[in-house]
Formats: sequence, structure tokens, C-alpha cells
Amino acid sequence: MNPYPPIAEHGVIGDLQTAALVATSGDIDWWCTPRFDSPSIFAALLDHEKGGRCGLAVDREAVPDVQVKQLYLADTAILVTRFLAPEGVAEVVDFMQPDTSESPSDRHRITRTARVVRGRVPFLLECRPRFDYGRAPHQLTLTDERSAVLRGPDQELSVQVTAPVVLRADGSDVTARFTLGAGEMATVLLSTQPPGSVPAAPPSDVETVAAFDACREFWYGWLRSSGYQGRWRQMVDRSAITLKLLSYHPTGALIAAATMGLPEQVGGERNWDYRYTWIRDASLSVHTLIRLGFRDEARAFRRWVRDRMEAADGAGERLQIMYRVDGDPHLTEESLTHWEGYRRSSPVRAGNAAADQLQLDIYGEAAYAFAADEDDMGALRGWAAFRGLVDWLTEQWDRPDEGIWETRGGRQDFTYSRLMCWVAFDRAVRFARRFARPADLDRWSSERDDILRQIVQRGWSREREAFTQHYGTDVLDASLLLMPKVGFLSPTDPSWLTTLDAMDRELVQDSLVYRYDPAASPDGLSGSEGTFNLCTFLYVEALARAGRVHQARYAFDKMLTYANHVGLFAEEIGPSGEQLGNFPQAFTHLALIDAAMALDEELDRRGTS
Repeated sequence: MNPYPPIAEHGVIGDLQTAALVATSGDIDWWCTPRFDSPSIFAALLDHEKGGRCGLAVDREAVPDVQVKQLYLADTAILVTRFLAPEGVAEVVDFMQPDTSESPSDRHRITRTARVVRGRVPFLLECRPRFDYGRAPHQLTLTDERSAVLRGPDQELSVQVTAPVVLRADGSDVTARFTLGAGEMATVLLSTQPPGSVPAAPPSDVETVAAFDACREFWYGWLRSSGYQGRWRQMVDRSAITLKLLSYHPTGALIAAATMGLPEQVGGERNWDYRYTWIRDASLSVHTLIRLGFRDEARAFRRWVRDRMEAADGAGERLQIMYRVDGDPHLTEESLTHWEGYRRSSPVRAGNAAADQLQLDIYGEAAYAFAADEDDMGALRGWAAFRGLVDWLTEQWDRPDEGIWETRGGRQDFTYSRLMCWVAFDRAVRFARRFARPADLDRWSSERDDILRQIVQRGWSREREAFTQHYGTDVLDASLLLMPKVGFLSPTDPSWLTTLDAMDRELVQDSLVYRYDPAASPDGLSGSEGTFNLCTFLYVEALARAGRVHQARYAFDKMLTYANHVGLFAEEIGPSGEQLGNFPQAFTHLALIDAAMALDEELDRRGTS
């Protein structure tokens, strides 16, 4: 039996500073704390033996015949794992209460409540943390039968339970077996704190119910800001909640995914750490959140980007492609060689060396996010930082770079990078005029027009009748699906329609879309990858805007069937339809929202239900 559950057999919970994955087995097999990018406490998803986990489920030794269903409480990030057995019906409810304080917290907690709906059902609790990516030993102290502290070198994990649970030592870990009857419940509270801190008191049932109610009301209240009333409300709302779960509230930064090291190809080397804030991913997420009505999150992120612009010393690039959630630019990459990796996919990487890459498209994406909220764009301090960036870009845009996909095969004149530099100048010109802000409008307009001419002359293949990945090649690239979205050309322009047709022939497979063909455009890495979920949703939006609405809707509906049981997506879809890559992926969920909104608009325009 393979000990690693499929990536998709998980839901995610979080408190807006950390996030945990809960498998349908009842295991929490991923949790990094006190921040998304901190070393892990539970990481059995990447090494079943050495990673650490916390299991709370029906005792399979006593009840081997169990069916499992997992769902979110509607419109919340509260996860319910239900166990159906001949002995009865039981469930485990997992949640983290959102922390909306402005300061980072060094204390975080997961509440796990076991209850029985029918019959009488035995449970098994196993708490086996492995601190510092499984590299650091820990010590166990059983305070009493209801409380334990597991001490790592830099952090402690407290486990508190309510009756009838009785904790037992199992080496340096804790376990418990207990039975509940219909209507009975027991709570397991997992709390992290700095070494030497006083653990929280064990929760009472009243306190657990109050925490549950507060968590539920937070999500209900937050989702009320959404203005989406379209045809795919359930999927759009779940995607919006997922983007919120991937945001770090103290700074407003949004991470790309909750995990690291999950492979783009099982057994391959494309195993990256996505627990950081990419200017590109986060900017596009912010643009999407604004369209939905979530302006507070968008403004917080733009303040974070502004701070990064102002922190640039002028000696190098004005922005790095990614940062830690607190703005720290140092993301040293290391391989965790003591871990075997998800289904033996190694190396497992922590940190990300791509942070040092040159990717010029990020300036356009930052402008795209700033321009999405006109009132905030006009703020004086934000404009000063943005103007400095655009002035700098006038001398810097015409350079080869590594491109949007962070290839490690050398720099090229990527068409997408030029496209987004065009966006930076275009939005800057528009808003300088709208708000009468000081700007070198003649220079900015000239650079914008030079980029357009260059893309048309050098990024277009007469043979393919399509825009290509980089100058001097005929290779196609799905990143260019953003061309009409950002206003570079009309979605019905003949040159765009032939580009879309070429992509349809070469990059699309049964409505699923590849980023590019690595065989035709070597990216410096071995192995292959699946279709890219972001690109599939971008393809849907491009089809809809091009007037191919029925084809777009068919592709969209098919893509939604690849979501997991609770509506979440990873980065890619593999050859067997499995989800691959880090999970859940912000890029995928923002593109799902945009595709749904585009389809709604086009269907409404045609009077189609």
C-alpha cells in the first residue's frame, strides 16, 4: 500500500498566517508554523516516516470497513471529514480561527473535534511531530492525562484534549484511543508557541463551540464582500476563500501555494518551494480580488509592493521576482536530502533559487494590480514609488530574461516579458493623465510604442501565423493567452485568432493546456510535466472573449471536473488526470475566477442561460 495519499485528497485550513493540509485519512500531514514559510512540524506528505503528522480518525484496527467523505462547511474554511462505518457515523471537524491582528503571532492553533452522529465508534489519535523539516529531535512532557508538550529546539507543540480522551506516551510522541457514542464529542487542541511559554488551558466544550462559531461567522462576513452572482458561484466562492487562506494578514502578501516540494512529475526533479510571494502571482490575484469586491486585501498587498519598491537601493533590479511574506528577499535554496520526497520524488527543495532570476514581466503585473483600483492608484505615495519604477524601466526593459516560467535553460527575449513591460508603460501613461500626476509622459509613451512595434516585428511568426514564446523561435507559449486580457490587442483581432488556433492545435489536449513544449524549447530541466491549470483557465477566458462561447463553456465545465472533492486545484493535471505540483495553487484559483466572470459576461451578452 502506498503511504502517500494523492495530493488531491486534502482540504486546506488556515488562520491567515499559517496553513495546514488535512487528508481524507484524518491526518494533518502538512503544517509549517509560525508562518507559511517556516520549517515544518507536520510534513508526512513529503516523507511518510520522517515528516511528522497528526492523525485523528476512526480506529481502522477496530473498524476496518470505513467509507470517508470530506467537505467544507459551506462558505467557510471549516473542514469536515466524515466516517461511515457499520458501527455508526462519525466525523472530525478541523478549523483554525483567523488571526486578523496587524502583528505576526508566534502562537497558532488547530482545533480538531471528534463527534459521533449515530452508533458508537472508536477513534485513534496519534500526534507525531517532526520539527525543523524532520531534522530536529524533540522531548515529550505529559503534564497530565489531558495535556502534553512536545518540545523542539525553536518551538513547542502543546496537545490538549477533553474527556474521554486520555493521552499516552509513545516514545517522544503521544497517542490515545477512545470511544464516543451518539451525540458525544471530544476536542483535540494543537497549539504552537515559543520554547518555555505557558501552554493554553485545555478547552472546554463551550469554548470549542464558541471558537467554531467565531470562525464560521468570520468567513460568512468576509464572503459577503463578494459581488459575484454568476453561474458558478460555489466554485468561485471556494476559490476566493482559497486565495484568502493563502494571504499573510500582517503584511498583505499572498503566497503562491501552501506547500513545497510536491512534484510536477512523480519521480522527477521539478519539486519547488511555493510558500513565498511572487510579484506576478500575487499581483494577478489582487486584480481578481478587486473585481470580486475584496478591496481591503488588494490595498494591503499594494502597500506591501510599494514598500518593496521603496526599499530598492537603486544598484540592481527595482523588484525581485519573489520575497518572503515579510518582504525578506533572501530565499536560499537547499535540498532536504534526508527526506525521500512525495512518492520518491526528489530532491525536496526548501527555499527557491529562482528568486535571483531576471523576469521583466513582473513590472507589468505590478502595474496591472495597481491600476485595478483607480482611487488607490492616485495616492501620492503610491504614485511616487510607481513613477520611480517606470522611469527605471525605460532603460531596462529591452533585455533577455528567464521568463515567466522560471526556466533554467538560459535567458531569451521572451515575448511575454516584453508584453508585460508594455503593460507597465501603458497603465502608467493612462493614470498619469487621469490623475494629473507628474510623469515623463513623452518618454513613457515612446517606450510603450517601441515595445509594441518590437513584439509585432520580432515576436510574430509568419510561418505559424502566431505570436511565439521568444524572438527567433516558432515555439508557442500559453502565457501569451494574456495578450487580449491586458489590452494589447482585441480578442477578435485576426492575428490573435490565428495565434489561438495554433495554440489549440499544439498546446491543447482535450481542453487541457500545456505551458509550452519542453522538447521544442529546452528549459534546463529533465523530465516532463502535466498540463498547466492556470493556462487552461486562461484558454477558457480567451475563447469566451473571442466569441467562441460554446467551446469555452465546454472546456470550463470539463476543467471543473478535475477539481478535488472540496473544489481545490493544484498546479497541474498529470497524464492520468491526477493533480500534480504544489497545493492549493493561487494561480489556478485566480484564473478560475476570471474565466467564470468572463464566461458569465459573454453568456449574458448573448442572452444564454
